[in-house]
Amino acid sequence: MYAELISFVKDVFEKTGINFSVYSIKGEMVAGKKLDYTLNQESVDEVKVDNQNNCTIFPMLYKGRTFNCVIDGNTAVEKNYAFLISQLAENYFSKDSGLTEEDFYKALLYGEINHSQINKYMSKYALKDLPGFVMLIEIEPSRAKECENFLTNCVETYDFFIRLNQDQIAFVKFIEEQTSEGQSSTEYAEFIKQSLYEEMGVKVKIAVGGVVKNVCELSLSFSQAETTQRMTSVLGSKGDIHSFKEYVLIKMLEELPKHKLSENLQTLMDAGVKEIFSDEEMVSTAEEFLENSLNTSETSRKLYLHRNTLIYRLDKIEKATGLNIRKFSDAITFRLITILSRLVK
Repeated sequence: MYAELISFVKDVFEKTGINFSVYSIKGEMVAGKKLDYTLNQESVDEVKVDNQNNCTIFPMLYKGRTFNCVIDGNTAVEKNYAFLISQLAENYFSKDSGLTEEDFYKALLYGEINHSQINKYMSKYALKDLPGFVMLIEIEPSRAKECENFLTNCVETYDFFIRLNQDQIAFVKFIEEQTSEGQSSTEYAEFIKQSLYEEMGVKVKIAVGGVVKNVCELSLSFSQAETTQRMTSVLGSKGDIHSFKEYVLIKMLEELPKHKLSENLQTLMDAGVKEIFSDEEMVSTAEEFLENSLNTSETSRKLYLHRNTLIYRLDKIEKATGLNIRKFSDAITFRLITILSRLVK
């Protein structure tokens, strides 16, 4: 009943550090910090100082009802805070910013609205507060409308999608425990990708953000999906489905100063390593081998190579670099060199 009001109080505190409480005319506390004294059961119509209880009381209008608000302290500072909050609440609760449903979803994903506004529009557009994640679907502009039509049939009760630009759609998938079958976010992305291809012949690439616990955190999942999409481009990652979990370590490396990355890269880049990394065919072979979990048969099939040819190339990489990438530890080192060389460009 008071979700929007509670969210407003919390948002004011998070942004300003001003802590205040909200009471109904009957003296029931509906938001904020509980006081250790009782207010009179009558509404106030202006800012008042209560010297006996060392507090400042002021009115707030919400959904046509007046509430009494209280700030600890009775100085001019608290009076100014009271006037400020009262005006802020009046402007916020009385205005209609007129966001359409699509505009709300975009503002939500881009983090352009606060918690109070999110709760307001969740109520307006009947959006339930559930855990979920964001997928960024990259598609040929000429097939985007077909993709949207198909996704309309995929969305469940609270799911939604929006077109961000000509070749990109954001799809928000909510997780309802009672209907969940244990499908992971990447598995669901794979389902969407396969369904689009099998039903409509549409090929897509999907970047998946992490699962967040509520609607207010969807902007974080969206940001992670954007980071994932960017990382796949920077690193030339193979495959059509990628999740943020794959790139957490790389994101941490990216946040280090470039000169530090260069120093570490130089430590690893001896003459043999430089020789291999200047050979595009060798690098491509190694990356495909790593992508296929160090499986020679699968890598041979994907590269259309005879198994002996693949083994010859792996031996050549080992001889030049001293790294036997058939061993997990050496494969990690080779992958690290690849990542660092691309991040310092």
